[in-house]
Amino acid sequence: MNILLIHPHDIHSPLEPWTVRIVSFAREFVKKGHNVKLAHFPRLDNKRKVSLATDGIEVIAFNRKTGPYVFLANIIKMWRLVRGADIVHFQKCFHWASLPALVAGYLAKKPLHYDWDDWEEKIYCLSHKKPQGLIVLFLRILERWIPKLVDTISVSSEYLKNLCLGLGIDKEKISKVPVGADLEKFNPHISQEAIEAIRKRYGLNGPVVIYLGQLHSAQYARIFLEAADTISKQDGKVSFMIIGDGSLLLDLERFSKNLRLKNIIFTGYVPHQEIPPYIATADICVASFEDNVVTRCKSPLKIAEYLAAGKPIVASNVGEVKYMLGDAGILVEPGQPQPLARQITHLLSDKALRDELGTKARQRAKDIYNWEASSETLLKAYKLAIERQ
Repeated sequence: MNILLIHPHDIHSPLEPWTVRIVSFAREFVKKGHNVKLAHFPRLDNKRKVSLATDGIEVIAFNRKTGPYVFLANIIKMWRLVRGADIVHFQKCFHWASLPALVAGYLAKKPLHYDWDDWEEKIYCLSHKKPQGLIVLFLRILERWIPKLVDTISVSSEYLKNLCLGLGIDKEKISKVPVGADLEKFNPHISQEAIEAIRKRYGLNGPVVIYLGQLHSAQYARIFLEAADTISKQDGKVSFMIIGDGSLLLDLERFSKNLRLKNIIFTGYVPHQEIPPYIATADICVASFEDNVVTRCKSPLKIAEYLAAGKPIVASNVGEVKYMLGDAGILVEPGQPQPLARQITHLLSDKALRDELGTKARQRAKDIYNWEASSETLLKAYKLAIERQ
């Protein structure tokens, strides 16, 4: 099958790590013998050559600048790509990528698949103190009409599936495709040498509890810090690590200083391929969230990678999280640091339970939350889209 994948962001930029999903699908399709082209829209500050082949994937860079001439040029360029595809898959609703994909797909009479992995309108509103009304309206229109204009849709969560059904989308068109993990990269058998290197680099001696994720609006590392503060007052031997970067990093560092939290480490940006030994170093992995429309929509990548690494997990009970953990982790009330602190403390005191949950976590990743399984579901959706043409 000739598959064209389209993403509105920069697959080569560490500032846009959410492209992991589409790149992982591309790699899995290549492994299965399909021909894959991946169109992306590099950041305007990215001066490198960005039409780079990677892992057998032909990568094509588009112009992310605004303006009618760029938009028209992107439609023409997209149409030339689309003509050679059996299926056109685009992720997210952002207009600079979704509209050229839709127009080119219709002109070339090609089946269209939409991958809806986040509710972008709500993320925008939550991330901005004063959201602009026209942007909100435009995102709302796109996210309500795109599902009606394509042949098939994949969603990352049950909440997004129900949104589609609420829009009147035929349930046969919808496939639930959660995030996954690379089971080879993220596994319980990271070398002791690699783990010791992390421990030595950061001066880790006792138990380690980690939070992995992007540090920007609509993320909830502060809840983790508040829980860490409670635990530290009871047991000063526990170290806490926040792995990731983002616009809120300095605010979180100031917040931890105000708490006088000593055993906290902020690693800053860590390349995705270097994350596995960090997770392997952890005794417990945490995914803390508030309960809101954004978190209900998410299928958190960190949880899939924690599962694949075979780690005991404490996570907020919101949205897709309960489906992802099953019986392989401990759920706590969202948005509240005290229940989170209690369950982390409980797990730290019970090695047998940590081992049991870790074993279940790895099996759950092998059974469901891996990119190979998710790519198989996508391929079925593609075949349905082709049949609907």
